[in-house]
Amino acid sequence: MIEIPDRSIRICADRGGTFCDVHASYPDPANPNERKDIVVKLLSQDTANYGDAPTEGIRRVLEIVTGETIPRGSVLDTSKIDYIRLSTTVATNALLERKGHRHALLITKGFKDLLLIGNQSRPRIFDLNIRRPNPLYSEVVEVDERVTLVGYTSDPKSEENAIQWSDDGSSIQRGYRGPGWDGEGDAEGPGDIVRGISGEAVRILKRPDLDLVRRDLQRLYDAGYRSLAIVLVHSYTFPEHEIQIGKLAREVGFAQMVPRGVSSTADAYLTPILREYLDGFFYGFDAKLKDGRIKSPRVEFMSSDGGLLDLNNFSGLKSILSGPAGGVVGYALTSWDPDKKYPIIGLDVGGTSTDVSRFDGRYEVVYETTTAGVTIQSPQLDINTVAAGGGSCLTFRNGLFLAGPESAGAQPGPACYRKGGPLAVTDANLLLGRLIPDYFPKIFGKSEKEPLDSEASRVAFEKVAKEINESHEINLGLDDIVYGFIKVANETMCRPIRALTEARGYSTGKHVLASFGGAGGQHACEIASLLGIKTILIHRYSSILSAYGLALADRAYELQEPSSTFYSAQTRRYLTARLDKLTSDVKVELKRQGFEGDRVRVERMLNMRFEGTDTALMVLPNENDGDGTEDFEAAFRRVYKAEFGFLLDTKSIIVDDVKVRGIGKTFDHLGESVYSEVDRLEKNPVLRSRADSTYSVYFDKVGRVADTPVFLLDNLVVGDEVTGPAMIIDNTQTIVIVPGARAVLTSKHLYITLRG
Repeated sequence: MIEIPDRSIRICADRGGTFCDVHASYPDPANPNERKDIVVKLLSQDTANYGDAPTEGIRRVLEIVTGETIPRGSVLDTSKIDYIRLSTTVATNALLERKGHRHALLITKGFKDLLLIGNQSRPRIFDLNIRRPNPLYSEVVEVDERVTLVGYTSDPKSEENAIQWSDDGSSIQRGYRGPGWDGEGDAEGPGDIVRGISGEAVRILKRPDLDLVRRDLQRLYDAGYRSLAIVLVHSYTFPEHEIQIGKLAREVGFAQMVPRGVSSTADAYLTPILREYLDGFFYGFDAKLKDGRIKSPRVEFMSSDGGLLDLNNFSGLKSILSGPAGGVVGYALTSWDPDKKYPIIGLDVGGTSTDVSRFDGRYEVVYETTTAGVTIQSPQLDINTVAAGGGSCLTFRNGLFLAGPESAGAQPGPACYRKGGPLAVTDANLLLGRLIPDYFPKIFGKSEKEPLDSEASRVAFEKVAKEINESHEINLGLDDIVYGFIKVANETMCRPIRALTEARGYSTGKHVLASFGGAGGQHACEIASLLGIKTILIHRYSSILSAYGLALADRAYELQEPSSTFYSAQTRRYLTARLDKLTSDVKVELKRQGFEGDRVRVERMLNMRFEGTDTALMVLPNENDGDGTEDFEAAFRRVYKAEFGFLLDTKSIIVDDVKVRGIGKTFDHLGESVYSEVDRLEKNPVLRSRADSTYSVYFDKVGRVADTPVFLLDNLVVGDEVTGPAMIIDNTQTIVIVPGARAVLTSKHLYITLRG
């Protein structure tokens, strides 16, 4: 039996739509200063053999490391585990399939239909059959309360007319003197006046009747509701009424209360589903995994903005892009060179979809997205998703070759998965020789030990080929038809890349393509060629890079507060003081989580816009902006000019939000960049005699190459250079090297260059 130290195994699991990928590392018994890696790949759903894929993957890891047999279904001992990091698509799938938790909406009286009406945007203005998604909430309860803001934002003399507060904000020195003032009191009419979080003056017109609210909450609880979304007018700056109702709801027995807007209904809809899944996950382990003590194993979750969160801070809203975010972190941290600064396109070709993102030294984040018809305001990495992946269904309809959007998923999977599934992109790659059954994981069939079924793919394609040839005058060969579907899938995957580059003013060809995902290696060369990209990076763990990215990711914690302040030399000190306060709070929380000193990096941001516009930009200054000391105005003008191409020089600048993001670093340094390594490496052309075998593979413009060499990645050494046509294979991925391309093996990547 291998003796493994306690708290030494680090496990990262990414549960995707088709496969669950697990990456683990542990101290090498022969050299405790080095760590050995383990990769486990299993189907995300296989109810005949296990209930939860990440738990099953972790069980297999513990078996491999300890050498002990651990029966399925037994409670797993976590004493050897340092941490478990998870990314999950549970909340995303619940939103897409509308299988979230039944919840009620509590909203200010008179605004019952506010979220149903929405913002009146019409993204499909010429659609003759508009189908508006149903709201996520099941019932609405109006709360008879009302607060309003003193004054109005479009007043050209708003600062001059505004209420003047004492230094500590507790008392009024002079009342409101602008349009609408009643001439007697401190505002436009009666009511208590308080200073909100944003600095705005709030007039309380009516406080809620808490006894009446309690009766409404009890009625909802008795009707089976356990989750609430609470949305009260102006609560962004005056949350007192929401806090009172939240306290009442907890006393009644509600488990989930979320404040504010459409995002709150999404959170109330998704978080209970996520919690149910996580409760089931924790059920498979001993109690130490969840107790949160310093000496217990940590459980961390990938959030949509690329940072790791602990259990207390993870929610449905923050997990929408949990799965794809791990991949973005993985390729960004392993492909970026801070000296050469080559911009990178990330291409994650999974089983169900393809996710595309861009990295140019900093994660590109969006603060409002629409998923399944639901607009969500929460920081997310800017990831474009298209329904084309290894499991995308291939059909011939109305004379067109189609790849997706329907997916075979993991259950039943493509036709070759031995579960009677439909024809998919994986079947096409199999018939073209780009997947070789003998090298592919044998995890199929009732025994979970059978290879891919090439014959099932061939039979299905011959049926489609017959239909295609009957509708065309030209008689196409089977290879031409199969590759036709691959070309359609490749073009579909190129579309979001062009949207992230050309549509935003970046030259696509000047980027490096970082390809990953289980199917990425089969498509990378052809997609790069279509886009004019000459350099491709494929990480050694590219097929599980979302899981590997979890191991590299940093812990994140952020705080944000509303503001309603004009940015000027006079208010700069006040805004800096607010940023300092949030910075202190963020550092305290990260210290509680085990990060302090040099391991903590802080980003201080203001959400700014020109007066009279409604487009705010989250601004992070750099040392080149203005005077070089957090000059937010200069930074805002730089960002605004880059985004829109012009400036509104006559307009004042308003600060809508103050935000601080703290990052607890997992690693201080990730070593030499791949570009520097390639420059210094001595290349060694690999002879065909070193091929493990040859295989018949179809290539564009060349046709079938019957003796395409197949090299095993594990048998190649750093500096080896493989010239296409060729295949490079390991336990989890197949990489197709097209004719003329050259692939150099570095310590962590395949560095592929296409000929001009």
